[in-house]
Amino acid sequence: MRIDVEHVAKLARLGLTDEEKKLFGPQLSAILGYAENLNQLSTGNVLPTSHAIPIKNVLREDKVIPCANVDDIMANAPDEADHMFRVPRIVE
Repeated sequence: MRIDVEHVAKLARLGLTDEEKKLFGPQLSAILGYAENLNQLSTGNVLPTSHAIPIKNVLREDKVIPCANVDDIMANAPDEADHMFRVPRIVE
């Protein structure tokens, strides 16, 4: 198990002392033992999911509405043309 602890520590870029390696060895064994118990479960009829509960996006239809305070908004623009913000070109 010490080799496994050293390998995991290397992957995680952790410098462990010999005492830490001795401490983490049994803990890693317990974790792997629990994972082995999970592998014995029958999951053939379980559908794969990305979330534990169903999630549904609530979307609304986009609507174009006139803006009543265009002049107030454009007052904050450093440069504007035809009621639009002018920005420096970044694509050549």
